[in-house]
Order: sequence, then C-alpha cells, then structure tokens
Amino acid sequence: MKDRIISVDIFRGLTIVLMILVNTPGTWSAVYAPFLHADWHGYTPTDLVFPFFLFIVGTSIVFAYKNKPVNAKSYKKITIRALKLIGLGLFLGAFTITFPFIKDFAEIRFPGVLQRIGVVFFFAAILFLNVNWKTLIGICAFLLIGYWLLMGFVPVGGMESTFERAPNNLANYVDLNVLGSHMWKEDYDPEGLLSTIPAICSSLLGIFTGLLLTSKLPKKVTLMVGIGGSLLILGHLWDLVFPINKALWTSSFVLVTAGWANMLLALIYYLTDVKGIEFGSVFRYAGANAIIVYFLSSFISKVFGMIKVGDTSFHGWLFETIYVHDFMSMQMSSLLYGLSVVAFYCLLAYVLYQRKIFIKV
Repeated sequence: MKDRIISVDIFRGLTIVLMILVNTPGTWSAVYAPFLHADWHGYTPTDLVFPFFLFIVGTSIVFAYKNKPVNAKSYKKITIRALKLIGLGLFLGAFTITFPFIKDFAEIRFPGVLQRIGVVFFFAAILFLNVNWKTLIGICAFLLIGYWLLMGFVPVGGMESTFERAPNNLANYVDLNVLGSHMWKEDYDPEGLLSTIPAICSSLLGIFTGLLLTSKLPKKVTLMVGIGGSLLILGHLWDLVFPINKALWTSSFVLVTAGWANMLLALIYYLTDVKGIEFGSVFRYAGANAIIVYFLSSFISKVFGMIKVGDTSFHGWLFETIYVHDFMSMQMSSLLYGLSVVAFYCLLAYVLYQRKIFIKV
C-alpha cells in the first residue's frame, strides 16, 4: 500500500476550501441558496461541509494511529492536540480588536467549530486506540439510538419534547441552562453540548472508511459506494421520525452526511488512487495545513468585520468598492467575494506546501 492515499488528502483540502467559501460571502443578505444552511430541518450542500470534515478526521485517525502503541505518550499527544484545537476555537470566540482584546466574559461564545473538532477528535482517537471495529460499530449505534431516545422521549421542563426550535427541545434546553449567554444564538448553539455526542459518530464512521482504505480488501470503491448508499437510505428512513437537522446534529443527519462523504470519497479515490488521474493538487495543498488555513481565514474575516471604515466595516468597504456593480446581481457579487477569499488562502496553502512548511495543530 502507498504511504499516502491521495484521495484522503484531496478530500480534506476540498472540505476546508468549502468551509471557507460558505463562511465568507460578500454579504449574508445575498447568498445563493446552496451556500446557505437549511433554516432548521433538512439539509443543503453547505450542511454537508462540517460533517465531511469530522468524517475525514476519523479517516485520518486511522492513518495516524493505526500502528501507534496504546500508552501514555499516545494519550498525551492526542490530548495536547485536542486542547490546542479547543484553545484556538475559544480564542476566536473571545478575541476583539479593542483593548484588552478580549470580550466581556458574558459575551464570549464557548462552543464553536474548532472546539467541536477538538472534542470529537479526542474521543474518536481514544476509542480507536482501545477497541476493535466491531465494538466501534456498537458504540456508534448506541450513541445514535441513545441520542434519538433522549431527544424524542425525555420530557423537557414539564413539557413533551420536540425537535423544533423551542424551549422544550432537549439540546437547546441543556445549552441554555449550562452555557447561558455563551451561545451563538439566544436560544441555541449549532455546536452545542448534547449535539456533540452524535458528532463523535461522524468521525467514527470516518474511521470505518479509513480501516477499509488501509485494508487488503478488494473492490474498495464498490464497498464505499455500497456503504455510502446504505447510510443514505437508513438516514432518510430515520428522517421520518428523527428529522435531518444540522443544528441538532441528529442521528439521521449523521448517517446521511456520512453516506454522502463515502460516495464522494469513493469517486475521488477511484479517479486518483485507482486510475492515477492527477487532479485536485490545490486541495492537497490546503489539506496539508488544513486547520491553520481555516483558523487564519476565520480570524482575518473576524478582524475585517471589526475594523470600521466610515459607516461600514473594512469587509463591507472591500465588498462594496470592488465587487458590487450595477451589471451584476448582488448574489454573484457576494459569491465572487467568497471565491476571492478562497483563492487567497489556496495561494497561501500553495506557498506553505512548496516551502515544506506544515503547521500541525
């Protein structure tokens, strides 16, 4: 087997590029529908991006830790990496450009994308080191079914539970009572506490695919497509009683997104690792420094939004000055801004790659 499976690197980089694109439109008031999250239930292409990254985190765990000994050194390495990710996420949530450069404590959002990646990575890696694939399947099923039972059948505040955005939604209720003002919205957080439990399964399902890719089994593409299709069917069937929902990271959402991830990875694997077709180098560059590229894009975007230029922000001034024109729709202008941001970070990733600078978090 080759030291690197090219498709995994391309998939990781593609996911980071898409994360940057959907997070940095010119204006949130004019975005094409596929680049927006679903209002609540259901999913759009944008809703696939974050679970795709958690999925490939799981796949990458196999490559990184398959032959690692189960000892204090391995646990320390996993713990430090998880804490770094959580720390970077908390920094993003707390930073402001005015002295003392930290928001008032009550305004700091505790959950976040990097925090969830850190927590999910920690538990997925620890489980991978300690149990076999059959036990992992059992744990995954237990967590997904258990989350459904908790969300659907545990009364909340003396009321029957609901999957809607309401006070008697268990995930929202837990976040509100534990996190208080430290959330994305007043009533819920898409990277909340309870919903992080099924998010771990997004990485566990990625681990199964990683084990398949590193095995000597024949017809890997066929197997990945079969697994992906099965997960899609199961997820959409589960949607009938437990709606597909990214904000709640429902069990049906986990299965559907892992299904699509397997299908896309199977396609890339077939083209690159099986057929030897060279493409997607730009995504490999981005994937080589995935976390730092994502962190920089988030940090700089936040700073651009804080710097005031007249009655708008530096971000708004850039967008209105360079991208807004009478001959172009506002949605197209907004998309072109996002694509320009993506192009900048792809160039940065290319320079880092060529100089063999790999910043591991």
